[in-house]
Amino acid sequence: MTNAELTKETSAASNVRRISGMDEEGEQLSEINPVASPLGGAAAKSHSHGAGAGIPDSSRAGRLTSYQVADFPAITGREEDWRFTPLKRLRGLDKVALDGAAPTVAVHKPDAVTIETVGRDDARIGSAGIPDDRVSAAAWGAVNEATVITVPAEFDGRSEEHVTTVTLTGAGNAPAASHIFVHAKANSDAVVVLDHRGSAVVSENVEILVEDGARLTVVSIQDWADGTTHASSQQMKIGRDAKLKHVVVNLGGDLVRINPSARFAGPGGDIEMYGLYFADAGQHFEQRIFVDHSVPNCKSRVTYKGALQGKDAHSVWVGDVLIRKEAEGTDTYEMNRNLILTQGARADSVPNLEIETGLIEGAGHASATGRFDDEQLFYLQARGIPEDVARRLVVRGFLNEIIQQIKVPALEERLRDAVERELKAGAL
Repeated sequence: MTNAELTKETSAASNVRRISGMDEEGEQLSEINPVASPLGGAAAKSHSHGAGAGIPDSSRAGRLTSYQVADFPAITGREEDWRFTPLKRLRGLDKVALDGAAPTVAVHKPDAVTIETVGRDDARIGSAGIPDDRVSAAAWGAVNEATVITVPAEFDGRSEEHVTTVTLTGAGNAPAASHIFVHAKANSDAVVVLDHRGSAVVSENVEILVEDGARLTVVSIQDWADGTTHASSQQMKIGRDAKLKHVVVNLGGDLVRINPSARFAGPGGDIEMYGLYFADAGQHFEQRIFVDHSVPNCKSRVTYKGALQGKDAHSVWVGDVLIRKEAEGTDTYEMNRNLILTQGARADSVPNLEIETGLIEGAGHASATGRFDDEQLFYLQARGIPEDVARRLVVRGFLNEIIQQIKVPALEERLRDAVERELKAGAL
């Protein structure tokens, strides 16, 4: 499927806000064209999305953060953050009493990596992020202990045998809370996999702290059983000259809502955020990304791809990037692509940029949703490949761009097999 074909059938709502030179009402915006000059394009009237209190256009710069669930109003579904989410399917995760059994934790790791179970009063907990919605704050207040994974300084974990895998297995259907803290110390290099399985109703807070000069890959796989509800706030803090690769894979569950948020703690930080999702009939997969550029000379790249098949299969992708006035030299780009395989599926895609300084290297976004490229299918069929096989080849190629970013052969093979099972289940 070509980008041109996707663009023909785009259903994305795109918003860009450049604060420099805005009028009093904040209505004058510059559209970012990812192909042309970073700050080129025609002027447009729009507004940026978010939930900032007291800011007329709800800028992400004014977003409420708090450890206290009482600071967040009850969710009605009219809020920007929740307008796509089927609230009844949250199954109580927005309430205070999350007293069910948390997923059990099993760890496979190299000897040098340490695993601890600590109380919520541990000084590390909360150092990488603060809840920024009611569901995350409810989990924060309900959890009594956290699992801490620490990668020591100078650790070299690039080989597959040095991958740390944390398997979280759902323990029931009562609303529960969970907390994971991943800490990569200075100049380390490691891969951590969070593998979610079983059946659960769980709100999860994940903190990821990458110290100066460290290199870390975190892969969060949601391979839940049918009927699972999972909300996960994944807060990331990236130090000076540190690099984080964050990969989200959504395959199973009833409602899965992942909110990855990245913040830079020093110049030279670099984050790559990838996502893969395959939604079947009735599944709701939602991903809301936030990248906060608040220091100079940092780089971010966001690439999410999804496929959908079956009646009422629904995906939501919202990508928010904020470039604050002090973040000169920022280089950022975000992209979302969705492939609709059958009638009755829906993909919502909303990329947003807020730019408070023009002294940047570049900023852009792209978003598109479409069906198969008929020319591509014709090309394959003209070479003797049956139509059903040709369609599967196109989907595999479309999603493999994300899978191959993981760089763990056994895990990549597992995900390719999972995509193949999804295709066969849909009789594509």
